Amino acid sequence: MLRRPVALVTAVVLFCEAVGIALLNWSLGTLVDRQQMSLAGLEPAKMSASSKIGGLVFGLYFVLCGIAALAVCLRNRPSAGLGRILLISAAVVHAVLGAFAVGLIGWRAFAYMMVVLALIVLTLMTYDRDGARHAATAPPAAPEPASATEPPVGPVDPAAPAGPAAPAPAGPPEEAAPPAGGGSVSAKGAPTTG
Repeated sequence: MLRRPVALVTAVVLFCEAVGIALLNWSLGTLVDRQQMSLAGLEPAKMSASSKIGGLVFGLYFVLCGIAALAVCLRNRPSAGLGRILLISAAVVHAVLGAFAVGLIGWRAFAYMMVVLALIVLTLMTYDRDGARHAATAPPAAPEPASATEPPVGPVDPAAPAGPAAPAPAGPPEEAAPPAGGGSVSAKGAPTTG
């Protein structure tokens, strides 16, 4: 019901964050380069390049997270594998950034980070609950019968007749009946006359 719209909103927010993070770091790198700022003796060109590269990498990370959320929306199935790992890591990143945002920026930034965190968690959890419900209501699968073309398990006696074998007797062997001629039977089972 709300699963697809939540996943779509999450994807849009993550795409917007990707653009915002990339632009913020790019503008900071340009500012450092134009002002010839230096920190602890680092060259301004290296600081500018590292800021721009970091912004592009972090922006690409958020784009990948947005693609994972968009895939959840379009397929209407829960994310799995790399997409699930990306969404979980994005939730952790927003939780940590939210904790830092309280002290550095203020409560509005914290509230924004928590809203994005809630969207990501909803994207992950609404599908888990639905998948567990379908798994609980599905009937158990019946075992497949063994086919006649499968080879028998265990050693095969070439002299044995084909088909199912008769079970062996559980008790001691019984004595053979005496022959019709009135003789007795020896211990080895051979008839004797006497």
